[in-house]
Amino acid sequence: MVLSRFWLIIIIVSVVYVLGTLATGNAYSIDHIVNGKRDDALLIKELYLKDMVSPLRDSITAAADGKYVVHGATTKQDVIYTLDKGIVKVTRGKLATDGILPTCKSAIFDLILPLIAYLSFFCGILQLLIDSGASEKLAKLLSPVFVKVFPEVPAKHPAISYMTLNFAANFLGLDSAATPFGLKAMESLQELNPDKERASNAQIMFLCLHAAGLTLIPTSIIGYRAAQNAQNPADVMLPCIITSFIGTLAALILVGVRQRINFKSGVLIGALGGVAGVLTGLMFYITRLGIAEKNHFTANISNVILLSIILFILVYAFVHEKKFTADGKNVFSSFVDGVSSGLNTGVTIFPYILGMLVAISVFRNSGVFEMVSGALSKFFLMLHVDKGVVDALPVAILRPFSSSGSRGFMIDAMQTFGVDSLAGRLSSVFQCSAETTFYVIAVYFGSVKVKNTRYTLSTMLLVDLICVIAAIFVCTLFF
Repeated sequence: MVLSRFWLIIIIVSVVYVLGTLATGNAYSIDHIVNGKRDDALLIKELYLKDMVSPLRDSITAAADGKYVVHGATTKQDVIYTLDKGIVKVTRGKLATDGILPTCKSAIFDLILPLIAYLSFFCGILQLLIDSGASEKLAKLLSPVFVKVFPEVPAKHPAISYMTLNFAANFLGLDSAATPFGLKAMESLQELNPDKERASNAQIMFLCLHAAGLTLIPTSIIGYRAAQNAQNPADVMLPCIITSFIGTLAALILVGVRQRINFKSGVLIGALGGVAGVLTGLMFYITRLGIAEKNHFTANISNVILLSIILFILVYAFVHEKKFTADGKNVFSSFVDGVSSGLNTGVTIFPYILGMLVAISVFRNSGVFEMVSGALSKFFLMLHVDKGVVDALPVAILRPFSSSGSRGFMIDAMQTFGVDSLAGRLSSVFQCSAETTFYVIAVYFGSVKVKNTRYTLSTMLLVDLICVIAAIFVCTLFF
């Protein structure tokens, strides 16, 4: 219900604002809202060449390609005058994201088709995990911990294996693998859900922990920093790890208190201590490496572990091939069954993805987001918050809505303020330590057709806020 109302509000407010700017003359055209493409120049007016002041008219006429650029004196946005058949089109700035119709198109070709491909492959691998009996053994091994955090999930249930693989993929920065594992976990948890249209406690706990995104290897962040010629691309690893760990603990405590989980359990405390110990050991090892060694380690460790998991499942399935035969299958046919399941899941979640992406498109291109982020930035400057923190805030504000949008702001912060500036580094940690909250809720609950998400959205947004505060504290401490 909360997500539905929020979805309606951001679309209605954005559309009303756009129509209002057009009616009052504050906008010349709103075509970009419907048909615009990301990074297109924004048309602010059209003029006849003959009606323009003489100096400007002469400069436009003299331009070799009919395009005259006036660099912004107080803003980063240049004003571009383009001459076409006696008419001068005046543009300024770029479109933040695709308009409604291009978003619908790109949702299919750039998002859902690749997602279905990832889903299909990893669901095929997961089917081997089930049919070979490996998932049951893995669940049995981990059940002492999981039954404390997910008391509704029986020991040895396949959902435990799926959740473990999802957390592991997030931990290693493997987004393409984390989503299929997570969707299978949601489907498995839905089998235990007595009210199919209402989120269960286990589903809420899983999604909030997933969204906290405990990360060891922020591979993509390091890649973006390297592309911007950072002095040490991997120097944000430790802040990313610490911030995401704080977010994970916050999610566990916030949801756990509401679900009355017993935090005094020795098993749970031991598990959390073990994770903290592993993180500390890895951080100690990584900080002792040189720049080249860090880059080599982070570039390979995630993929090595992923390939090792796939190899283990395939070898285990081969060794236990008799289990497949007893069920009237073979290893390959079991894989194909899993692929078909992944394909069906992808088709199911497409409407939810499309609805959320269109809402975000209208919200960003309308100018409402810039108004909100601008007002917040001014507020924090009034409180004498470090300017480097304020410059990075747009990434934190947009991250719950759009991963690609916040990524664009992150890269812009690196290019504008310096990749090794506080704003450049902090924006990287913001991008790494939070999740695309609205997209995740739409996809994961949409995959199992849960309509009442209960307190999931409010909790995930609170965890996002905690991650933002933690990132600011950690980065100002480190840098």
